[in-house]
Order: sequence, then structure tokens, then C-alpha cells
Amino acid sequence: MTASPSVRAFEVRHLQLARALFAALAAVMVTFSPDHSAALGLSVFSGFAIATGLVFALAAWLVYPAGGRAPALVLAALNLAAGMVVGVAPWRTTTMLFIVFIAWGALTGLVEIVAGVRERRGQAKRGAPRDTLNVGILSAAFAVGVAVVPAGYALEYYIEEVGQSFTLTGTIIAVGIFGVYAAILAVYLGIAGFSPRRDAAAAPTSAEEVGA
Repeated sequence: MTASPSVRAFEVRHLQLARALFAALAAVMVTFSPDHSAALGLSVFSGFAIATGLVFALAAWLVYPAGGRAPALVLAALNLAAGMVVGVAPWRTTTMLFIVFIAWGALTGLVEIVAGVRERRGQAKRGAPRDTLNVGILSAAFAVGVAVVPAGYALEYYIEEVGQSFTLTGTIIAVGIFGVYAAILAVYLGIAGFSPRRDAAAAPTSAEEVGA
């Protein structure tokens, strides 16, 4: 009788659900905050990025097997670096916000796109190639969305109902885009995390074959 392969206590779904949780928290904080300044946006992003980086660092050993940990480690490093850089209060400026948002979105998006493509080609069973690829595309789209917003943009408008003037700035738009990105990421990863796995469904068949 052939010994059945060891089953990991943590799977890709646990990584997805953890990421979804932190993304949801970031989305809620941005959405319900009346302040959409660079300081607030980078403060929320810092917590989100550091938490995500720590999750990836743990997942590199708890979720992925030896030989398949490189993408998780790279993503952990990128998230932790971005989170710690904007964790310094004096550095939370409009310029830094655009630089970090664009660079982080482009780099992490590229890593996940490459990882997703490689998993598809290698037909990886432990990973989630389609989810990884789609999240990478979403992160890259976030970077592009922020990049097309002029950092110095400012539009003044007046609302008669409240009798007050307001100013829509590029910073407000960029922080809003981050909030939308975090919300979409939370929903997508949450659904992916709770969705049944094909390999899990096929497990009983494999077990029956071993015992036959």
C-alpha cells in the first residue's frame, strides 16, 4: 500500500482569505474616512502592505512547497518595503503617494502575473494560477489608474445644498482609487478563498485508487 502524500494544514485559500481580510479593512478605512489626504492614504496603505507582506512571508513556508516559494518571498519583500517606507510620517507626501502607489502596483502586479503564467504552464496543483494572474492584472491596473491621474490636479466646485466650496485634488482621486482597488481585491480573494478546489474534489478518487 502506497503512503498517501502529506497534507498541509494551510493552503492557498488561507492566504487568499487573509489577504481579503486586510484588503477589506483598508477599503473600509478609506471609504468611511472624510479625510482623503496623502497622509491618511499612505497611513492606511502602510498597514495594509505590511500586513500583506507578513502573510506572504508566513505563506512561503506554511503554504508553498520547497521550490515554489520564490514568488511569495518576493511579494513579501515588496509589500514590507513599501509599507515601511511610507510608515515614516514625514514621508507621507503627495509625491511619495504617487511614487509608492505606482511602483508597488506595477511591481507586485508583474510578479503575480509572471507567477500565474508560470503556474498555468506548469499546471501547478497546489496553486491558483487563474486567481494569481487576475490579482496581478488588477494590481497592474491600479498602478495604471493612479499613473494617469495628474498629481497637481485641483478642481474647485460649489454645492448649493450645503452652501460650501470643495476642492477635488489628484491626491483625493488617487486615494479613492486605492480604496476601490482594495474593495475589489477583498471581494475577489474572499470569493476565491471560499470556492471549492478542483484538487480537493478529486482527492477521494485518488485515495480510493491508493487503497484499491
